[in-house]
Amino acid sequence: MRQRLDRVVLDDGTAVAYASIGSGRPLVYVMGWLTHLRLGWELPAERALYEALAQGGRLVRYDRAGCGLSPATQRPASLAYELEQLSAVAATLGEPFDLMGTSMGAPVAAAWAAAHPESVRRLVLYGGWVRGAELSAPGVRENVLGLVEAHWGLGSDVLTDIFAPDADAATRAAQARYQRACSSAATARDLLALSYDLDVGDLLGRVRTPTLVVHRTGDRAAPVAQAEALAAGISGARLTLLPGRSHLPYAGDRDELVRVIRRFLGRPVARRHAEGLTARQREVAALVSQGCTNREIATRLGIDERSAEGHVERIRLRLGFRSRAQIAAWYSAQWGISPPAPGAGARPR
Repeated sequence: MRQRLDRVVLDDGTAVAYASIGSGRPLVYVMGWLTHLRLGWELPAERALYEALAQGGRLVRYDRAGCGLSPATQRPASLAYELEQLSAVAATLGEPFDLMGTSMGAPVAAAWAAAHPESVRRLVLYGGWVRGAELSAPGVRENVLGLVEAHWGLGSDVLTDIFAPDADAATRAAQARYQRACSSAATARDLLALSYDLDVGDLLGRVRTPTLVVHRTGDRAAPVAQAEALAAGISGARLTLLPGRSHLPYAGDRDELVRVIRRFLGRPVARRHAEGLTARQREVAALVSQGCTNREIATRLGIDERSAEGHVERIRLRLGFRSRAQIAAWYSAQWGISPPAPGAGARPR
C-alpha cells in the first residue's frame, strides 16, 4: 500500500496533516499521545498494523497539532481542540465512517461519537479510559510530567518501558527515539497532561453507535478497569479483553487485535494460515528458516536491512504468526527441509 499525505487547515490557521491508505469504506483512526505520519509508516510493526486495518477499505489517520507533520501551535491542548482537529479531517470524507481511537485517542473518539452520532457507523476504543485522573496516583503523574519536561530523553525511555514492556531492548530504544522525533518536550508534556485531564464520563451515555471496547489485560499505561468503565458507560458496548501488557496497539499480539477489530467492523478477517506469499516473501521465509538475521537476509537478497525487517513483519501478519520460529517451522512444513536458494522462485515440492 502507498500512503497519501495531505493537510487541512482549521479556522484559526492550525494546519493538520493527515494520511490515507487504501480505498473504499473509511476508517478514521485517532491516534494516541505522540505520532508522526511519515516516521510511523517507516516502522515495520506500526505500518503492518495500518495496512492490516486498511485491507478492503480506506484508513485515515492524522498528526494532531504540534506532532509529526503538523506544525506547532500556540493554542493550549484541550478536548475541544482535539475535536476541532478531528472534525476538520472528518469533513474531507463527505460520508459516514467507522471511527477508532487508541490510548488518548479513545476518549476523544468517544466524545466525537457522542456529539456526532449520525457520522459514525461503528466505534472502536482500544487502550482507552474514562477519566485520565484515574490512570495513576497524583504524585506519579506529576513526576512523569516533570521528567518529560526536564529531561525528554529519559522521559521517553521511561514511558516506552511502560507502553511496550514486552518489546526487546532494541525495539524499546527505537520507540523512544521515535517519540522524541514526534514532538518537542514542551508539546509532549502538554499532551500528556491533557491525557491525564480528559474525562468523558458525562458523555458516554450519549453514545448510540455500536461500540467495541478492546483492551489488553496487563496494560500498564491504562488499567483494565478503565476499559470496563468505558464499556459500562456506553449502552450495548461490547468488551473484549486480550492477553498482553503492551499499550501500543502494534506491539504484542497485533494480529489478534486486528482480527477482533475487523470482525467487529464487518470486514473480512484473514485466515491465520493463508499461504499467498509473494515470490520475494517466500525467499525471505526461506532465509528465516535457515536462521538468518534481518541483516543477513538483506545481504543475501541485495536489499537494505529495514526492507528485510518489513518483509518479515508482513510474512508474520499474512500467516498470523507471532515469531520468526513459527515462520521457520511453517516454511519447513510447507516447502520441505531444504529450501530453495534465494532467487530461485521457491516452488512447492
